[in-house]
Amino acid sequence: MDTMNEYVFPGQTGFYRGKVRDVHHIGTDWLVMIASDRISAFDVILPRTIPSKGQVLNQIAANMLYNTQEICPNWLMDVPAPNVSIGRKCIPFRIEMVVRGNLVGHAWRTYQSGRRDLCGAILPEGMRENDFFPSPIITPSTKAAAGHDEDITPDEIISQGLATRDQWDALAGYALKLFEKGRSIAAAQQLILADTKYEFGTIGTEIYLMDEIHTPDSSRYFLSEGFEERQSRGERQLQLSKEFVREWLIANNFMGKEGQTVPEMSDAWIDTISKRYIELYEKVTGLPFVPETLSQEETTSRVIASLERLGAIQ
Repeated sequence: MDTMNEYVFPGQTGFYRGKVRDVHHIGTDWLVMIASDRISAFDVILPRTIPSKGQVLNQIAANMLYNTQEICPNWLMDVPAPNVSIGRKCIPFRIEMVVRGNLVGHAWRTYQSGRRDLCGAILPEGMRENDFFPSPIITPSTKAAAGHDEDITPDEIISQGLATRDQWDALAGYALKLFEKGRSIAAAQQLILADTKYEFGTIGTEIYLMDEIHTPDSSRYFLSEGFEERQSRGERQLQLSKEFVREWLIANNFMGKEGQTVPEMSDAWIDTISKRYIELYEKVTGLPFVPETLSQEETTSRVIASLERLGAIQ
């Protein structure tokens, strides 16, 4: 489902379209977040949508937010429809807290270039792609309103006023504890949570976890069975994430750079991506995926009923 801003809810005071989510502001304190079927890579929204993707993202995120709420308070209050979440509005930190347990993706590309520091974290010598770090590292980035996010160090975050020292310490502590919980949840499903990102905000003086967590759009998972054997043989790891989409784009000469054109996405390729997202949902949660498509009228009705129940509208 791709939501082209066709929804307007009672009490709506604002609307923001992200790369894959549409965010409706209700009054001053509430958000309705609709996960679309759009897909992005290299900070570019790709031209075709992926069936069931919005539901997959929304339901994995809801599952993970529920299972981590004892670590850090989070924004989510209700999931009235398969691809819709309602929660409390936070003032966001303009930071993405990227936590890495394995040398993969951007960290590996940095390592390959010869650099041994990333966002203030020191990368040990002698590592191979996908190796575990001695302990998880945090490599934050700025949260760009548009375009590419940029790597940043903790000292730069503090000096630029993106967070105070105390706030940074709290954010880092929460991020590492959430990652540890995510790895534990993944291990129970024979998966390895290789890396992920978290976004935080504040309500008053209290820090809240925002947005999605531990979904294929924000995380990489490896299959744990045979991981060490594949590493020892120098073979590619079997992973569940949207990295396979990035790899396909790279192989077709697209990395989101100026002048590059997104390659054509065939129906068969769209179906493959959809099936990979559903596979990840089932492997991460241990639950069967049940696709559910609601009409705009039914979705609107459920959202309004939830907002009334929460006291967000009269």
